[in-house]
Amino acid sequence: MPTKRTLNNLEERLLAPYAAKAALSRGRKYPEKEHSYRSCYQRDRDRIIHSAAFRRLEYKTQVFVNHEGDYYRTRLTHTIEVAQIARTIAAALKLNPDLTEAIALAHDLGHTPFGHAGEEALNELMKASGGFNHNLQGLRTVDLLEDRYPDFPGLNLSWEVREGIVKHSSAFDTAVKIGELAPGEAPTMETQVVDVADEIAYDNHDLDDGLASGLIKEEDLKALPIWHRIADKTSPKSKPLPAGIRRYMIIRALIDIQVTDLIRQTQENISAAGIKSLAQVKKADKKIVSFGKNMLNLRVPLREFLLCKLYRHYRVVRMSVKAKRFIKELFEAYAENPRQLPSETQGRIDKEGVRRAVCDYIAGMTDRYALDEYKKLFDPYQKV
Repeated sequence: MPTKRTLNNLEERLLAPYAAKAALSRGRKYPEKEHSYRSCYQRDRDRIIHSAAFRRLEYKTQVFVNHEGDYYRTRLTHTIEVAQIARTIAAALKLNPDLTEAIALAHDLGHTPFGHAGEEALNELMKASGGFNHNLQGLRTVDLLEDRYPDFPGLNLSWEVREGIVKHSSAFDTAVKIGELAPGEAPTMETQVVDVADEIAYDNHDLDDGLASGLIKEEDLKALPIWHRIADKTSPKSKPLPAGIRRYMIIRALIDIQVTDLIRQTQENISAAGIKSLAQVKKADKKIVSFGKNMLNLRVPLREFLLCKLYRHYRVVRMSVKAKRFIKELFEAYAENPRQLPSETQGRIDKEGVRRAVCDYIAGMTDRYALDEYKKLFDPYQKV
């Protein structure tokens, strides 16, 4: 059986000097005895996977609402895909794969039902009460809302995982400054890897879902240099591939060239900046994990295409508008009469205030639970 000393020795031998090592963690908010054969980051990963918030991601929207079909990504499958890509990148860069995986698995725990439409609705409703940010909500989830242990609230995750949650940033994610989590420091490289793995996953898998749904047509993609470059190499002239297999092969190749470019460019960045320690990473004035200039230029038209052709497609917009209406009416009904809330949520009102308690309750809902609650509150023939 491996021991704690064995794990620490493995980290020293296998990880780069600028990786975040478990033996040097800044610890937990509530001190706990360390596990005999799991590092703190391995325990964090396991706690996240076993949490109720993680399970609920199965029925939270990525792009397509759950009842649209079983094929499409949910927030859970997206999270698993991010973790897989991030762990691959971390291993290639000799970063801490356990910390990377834990941050990746936790990065969307604060997401609302109905994807970013739900977040926008809650942010508007909470404007006078601090607003809503899903990174901050993710921290609230792991620090406060998960109720699993007798001696402390939340999951009591390590400092580095909690920092990774609030400093996660991408085109759809805004980092949050929290005093106790060193807002003036740059994120670990493990956090930076998750940021880019998230972008790679949702760009390419949303593209895959868009093609499968028929909202995007392949002929529309031929004008994109990155698609054209891969599609030509993926289609053998002698034996045409079935459409589904061909699409899978192209998406797989798109992910591969982006991951490969990211690893190569990041290694160059590390060398150019002379990064030799975690302390240097934390003091860096820009992110070290990045694509090369050419890949960045190739990705811009792809992302603009997804924004225009998928995220602003009238069917997606209709569902987003409808979702915001559901969230607004649920919120107002609960806030007007909090006795409609479950007893455990009512019990938090004195400390958190009505609006924040309602916000936490709605943010934790799955798509289908929110729809069921809407029927119970507004359909006179629905059993409550």
